Amino acid sequence: MKSHQTAQTMKPATAAKKLSVHLPATPAEFQEGVVSRAELNELQADPPEWLRDLRRDGPHPRPVVAAKLGVSISGLARGGVTEALTTEQIEALKQEQPEWLEKERATQAEVRKETARLKQRDAERAEQDTE
Repeated sequence: MKSHQTAQTMKPATAAKKLSVHLPATPAEFQEGVVSRAELNELQADPPEWLRDLRRDGPHPRPVVAAKLGVSISGLARGGVTEALTTEQIEALKQEQPEWLEKERATQAEVRKETARLKQRDAERAEQDTE
């Protein structure tokens, strides 16, 4: 006996997150509907003009802003950045190099270095355990 499978759908907020775009900047029909897995795959494989524009110019959601600035999302909040930013605003911040951005980039670099050290340590321990 086979069960009838329905198409998996998601809320627009979930789809926007998966597409790495800021939901309020998307077209009204995207915000008001539901998105099927097939539609999401199609948007990722062949993005329409509005999606290409959003990805290029923004406004970008905080995870994208943080990645483009080389800081954590928490670092953005500590720096007072709580809203979505456009690519132009991100580039302006990079040019200005405010003190908070330099500090958060240094913090992020330390976190990455420590993560790499722990990964190396764990790999060495795993290697020793197999000997």
